[in-house]
Amino acid sequence: MKNLVIWGGKPLRGKVRCDGAKNAALPVLAGALLMDRATIFEVPDLADVGTMVALLRSVGADVRQDHEEITLRCPDTLTHEAPYDLVRMMRASFLVMGPLLVRCGKASIPLPGGCAIGQRPVDLHLKGFEAMGAKISIEKGFVHASAPKLHGAQIYLDVPSVGATENIIMAACLAHGETVIDNAAQEPEVVDLANFLNSAGARIRGAGTSRIRIDGVRHLRGTTYTIIPDRIEAATYLIAGAITQGNVTVDNVIPLHLKSVLAKLQECGFTVTELTKGIEISASCRPKSVSIKTLPYPGFPTDVQAPFVSLLSLGEGTSIISETIFENRFAHAEELRRMGAKIRIEGSNAVIEGVPQLTGATVQATDLRAGAALCLAALAAQGVSYITGLEHLQRGYANLPGKLRTLGARIAVFDETIDQASGFTP
Repeated sequence: MKNLVIWGGKPLRGKVRCDGAKNAALPVLAGALLMDRATIFEVPDLADVGTMVALLRSVGADVRQDHEEITLRCPDTLTHEAPYDLVRMMRASFLVMGPLLVRCGKASIPLPGGCAIGQRPVDLHLKGFEAMGAKISIEKGFVHASAPKLHGAQIYLDVPSVGATENIIMAACLAHGETVIDNAAQEPEVVDLANFLNSAGARIRGAGTSRIRIDGVRHLRGTTYTIIPDRIEAATYLIAGAITQGNVTVDNVIPLHLKSVLAKLQECGFTVTELTKGIEISASCRPKSVSIKTLPYPGFPTDVQAPFVSLLSLGEGTSIISETIFENRFAHAEELRRMGAKIRIEGSNAVIEGVPQLTGATVQATDLRAGAALCLAALAAQGVSYITGLEHLQRGYANLPGKLRTLGARIAVFDETIDQASGFTP
């Protein structure tokens, strides 16, 4: 298990480039099971991508990976059952169910794992498959679905679930007739999946709106595709510049995807400038207090909630963040309190009383975004911080320590115990 040591208190300055979006790459890779071949560019080098690649290979796909380029070829016959050891590692593994169901006529997928940030049931996925003619059963931790031929259907999602929207889209691509998804998720990653599938001959309309129409086709041809930039990674580096009162430019970003985040950074009092191919943030003061409510896109993203808690911990006044997407997603608050933050949790709200300074401490990353929040706090804190649980960060950030070092951060990775690491020098 690897860990991080960070010497804080230094403003970050410079330029950093975002990788392709993890939350777009995973469904796109799953969607490649629907076609004979696909070459995908800008695939981030992440642990979760490695898990998805292993999963695709386990069901029969030939996957070749060369840095950020992945080429996938699918035989006529795929294995319909996904292995428990891979699916338990990552919730996005469940996205292979739609492609396998429509390709094989049946699919058996273990109930998925992933970050411990509350319940994230797959009932909406299954509701969609049932509407399209699949028979569903759950036995001994496996979801079994069977349908000799899926057909189009009218599907209403009780909540705009990103995963359910993506899974249903993929299954509907090769189903007979038209499928309409109402109250669909509108995230950029859903649009990216639809664009990828359309580039292979799918007929998907309305992605990015609350109603998506899919006309089933008999076959998808091979394609090449480039993944969109990661808006959550971009937000993380912008907040790194803000929390350390520095000046950071993030390249390879689509500002429209970050509209809600940029608005809140500006409300905090920071100067945010949209450039031709990036975004620059300049900060010379503590953030002003703000109120934030996480919402489905285009609202404020839940994946940026934890980093913003760190930022507002150093704010002037009292801020309130309301988490409406996932329960149990304030685990980072207790760890931030170890660093001197004043945060109290009231149900689904975090009430943050800003303090002038945080202090380095030993803290534990409990999930991906909590780990990012702790790194940001450590960058701004006075003294040395030790962060255990780097494996969580590696699920969503490619070479985070290296990228932060390019901005001037004093950060190192260590395998030793905390006591042994205490001798490190920046």
